[in-house]
Amino acid sequence: MGVKNLWDILESCKKTLPLHHLQNKKLCIDLSCWMVQLQKVNKSHSCMNEKNYLRGLFHRLRALIALNCSLIFVTDGSIPAIKLPTYRRRLNSGNEVTRDEKNLQKVTSLRRNMGSEFSFMIKEAKVLATALGIPCLDGIEEAEAQCALLNSELLCDGCFTSDSDVFLFGARTVYRDICLGDGGHVVCYEMADIEGQLGFGRNSLITLALLLGGDYSQGVYGLGPESACQIVKSVGDNVVLQKVASEGLSFVKKKRGSKKQGPVSKCNNKENSLDQEININGSEHDSQRDDQFLQVINAYLKPKCHSVDSDTVHRAFAQYPFQRAKLQQICAQFFGWPPEKTDEYILPKIAERDLRRFCNLRSTSSDLGLKLPLHEIPVKCPLCGIIKHRRVLGRDCYEVSWEDLDGIETSIVPADLVESACPEKIVEFEEKKAEEKKQNHRKARRKKSEKGSSVAEIDLKLQRLLLDIELGSSSIHDPSFSSMLISGNCTAATEVYPTNQDTLFDPKSSANCNDLSCYEVGKSEVIDLLSPPPPRQNHTVPKFPQSNCQDIEVIDLSESETDVSPEHEKKARELRFFLDSIRDDIP
Repeated sequence: MGVKNLWDILESCKKTLPLHHLQNKKLCIDLSCWMVQLQKVNKSHSCMNEKNYLRGLFHRLRALIALNCSLIFVTDGSIPAIKLPTYRRRLNSGNEVTRDEKNLQKVTSLRRNMGSEFSFMIKEAKVLATALGIPCLDGIEEAEAQCALLNSELLCDGCFTSDSDVFLFGARTVYRDICLGDGGHVVCYEMADIEGQLGFGRNSLITLALLLGGDYSQGVYGLGPESACQIVKSVGDNVVLQKVASEGLSFVKKKRGSKKQGPVSKCNNKENSLDQEININGSEHDSQRDDQFLQVINAYLKPKCHSVDSDTVHRAFAQYPFQRAKLQQICAQFFGWPPEKTDEYILPKIAERDLRRFCNLRSTSSDLGLKLPLHEIPVKCPLCGIIKHRRVLGRDCYEVSWEDLDGIETSIVPADLVESACPEKIVEFEEKKAEEKKQNHRKARRKKSEKGSSVAEIDLKLQRLLLDIELGSSSIHDPSFSSMLISGNCTAATEVYPTNQDTLFDPKSSANCNDLSCYEVGKSEVIDLLSPPPPRQNHTVPKFPQSNCQDIEVIDLSESETDVSPEHEKKARELRFFLDSIRDDIP
């Protein structure tokens, strides 16, 4: 819980940062706070049975692993003696004062119940973390106090916790919450912002805990956060704890009275209770008052933690390997996942982490003045090549292939990471892409030229077909073709027309004809084309001297047979339209 209303007081210092702000950072995690958050999200009994809180923890960890975050789980140890009254009030949901609360010096810390359901959840989380290569540090008492010590000694860049009293223990950078949706973000508080914007240092925050109440004190009844902040600011961060140690909370009455010399009748009840509280703490029990205040101050300034030079801390900061087989077994046991699904979730993140480590190595060597080409770096780049460019959640990424990574062939990584780690791969990808584009352009031109030649051939054939149709249509109107049908063994069509005009108008040969509609064919037979046709008969024409044809069979056509059919004209017109449309579509 921490200090009452402290998060509201620090609201103006809250910063929402993108998740990739955490890349390459060392982070301590108050495991109990994370499990409480995840437990609240999955309150139902079915969610608890399905281990959804553990799935949420797994997805948080894999997101931070991909950013190459060095993580350390910190767990709570024994309950501090000074916290026992508050702890018992929370369990009993009451406000009664126990004998231990009156004399805290005789009370020792209380060992936590390791058989509770929550303790069992903590054990499961530690097993999962071990398989992922994340170490766990068991605190002596408060986990947030251990995280604050590591952060203040610069052994880690920040700590994850939702207990606001972490600032009172000395933390400098605190991440209160983490969200993985929409690209992900974290809620961050910096002690530098609190000091600069609000004017509250560590001593001022401890005094606020005495006034407002928290895990180690009940606070002053009737005193709100605004009044408490004004009183603490008026005293100053450097001397406020000394004032509390010497005067108790009597200075609160003086400061509050000086600011309310006007009409204060509306708050008589609260003022009387405040005066009574201050009088009790300030005059009736001076020795007990001093002891209580000093115990609270010392609990924040000198918490029981593992020292930064201890072997326990050194072991926690050692690098532990990722245990793939063990993780597959744990996920199968807790979530019912097959090994392939576990690999699909975690291996791309492990590969991205390895690429970030390679990027850090190359960046460090470059800062030292050693700029080596990619193929000369002693450590082999895990990225084999770039497959294609992608865009994920509005961010430029690359689909890449990996080298010498068991269980994974391709995955998607941010483009800026590839550019920082191995820009040569991007140059290689762009050159390959440009060459493929040239080859595709050549193929397209070749295909277009082949298509153009084939279209030209088709156009020529259609033009010939149209010409044949038009010639066939005009031949029907030609009288020279309307009077014959050649059959037999002739190899060529022989036109039947008078070879000599004298013969045509020879009176001897046309004595039996009444008009000029008759003419002589081969001086052998006269055919009348204008008179109504007689019954069709076969006429045998004598052989011509120079002809190889044996017989010529002449069939007389009626006038109706010489007309062009409407269907024929319609088809010819459609064919012309079709040819025009083809010409328009040809590029």
